[in-house]
Amino acid sequence: MRNFIANFVRILGICKDFAGNRVNEHGNVPRCGVVPKFSDLEVIALGITAESFGFDSANLLFYRLHHECKEDLPNLISRRQFNARRKLTARLAEEIRKDVARAIDGPEDVFCIDSKPVKVCRNARAKRCTMGQDNPDAAPDWGYCASQGLHYYGYKLHVVCGILGVIHSFDMTAASVHDLHYLKDVRWEYHDCMMLGDKGYLCAEIQKNLFEAANITLEVPYRLNQKNWHPPTWA
Repeated sequence: MRNFIANFVRILGICKDFAGNRVNEHGNVPRCGVVPKFSDLEVIALGITAESFGFDSANLLFYRLHHECKEDLPNLISRRQFNARRKLTARLAEEIRKDVARAIDGPEDVFCIDSKPVKVCRNARAKRCTMGQDNPDAAPDWGYCASQGLHYYGYKLHVVCGILGVIHSFDMTAASVHDLHYLKDVRWEYHDCMMLGDKGYLCAEIQKNLFEAANITLEVPYRLNQKNWHPPTWA
């Protein structure tokens, strides 16, 4: 866990550099009540570090932290407090992530958009899956991935990244949601740029709407039987 602490300190420093005036001198989002000793930025940095090390179990993470890193993290909170405060700091973490992406890519005006399947279980177990029963709007669904020829039960991850591969925005939907529906959100986040997508985003009406609403040029490969096709502007 020594490498874990070293990376945690490094990531915490990056969070402090990009947090700016969003946090006070203690690294917390200004709010009423008791000032926590384990700051909001430390909560964000701990979550990022855990994900980078592949910890998918909060129980295992905090067991090892309390038994191996107690001296390095004297103000470490409990697992329950960490999960609760991670939800409260989700917006701050997203703002920091976007600032870091812009710092790496700079004034990017060309982006790539794509989606990938996220299976939650094997197809034979789909009927027994209880995920999302309490919230039907967030429940998984059946979907099909044309590039892999895969029928699956789960979600679909939509991602917009720069030419260097830095992720600028993402969203998760049910697997049955078509890729074109994510473009409705893209026009509110981007403008005056070019989007490169695959044939799943081929729709003349959507392309026209994006250009008129946000001056976004959506370039996709043409189909063999497509009419009125013209070479892309970047070719």
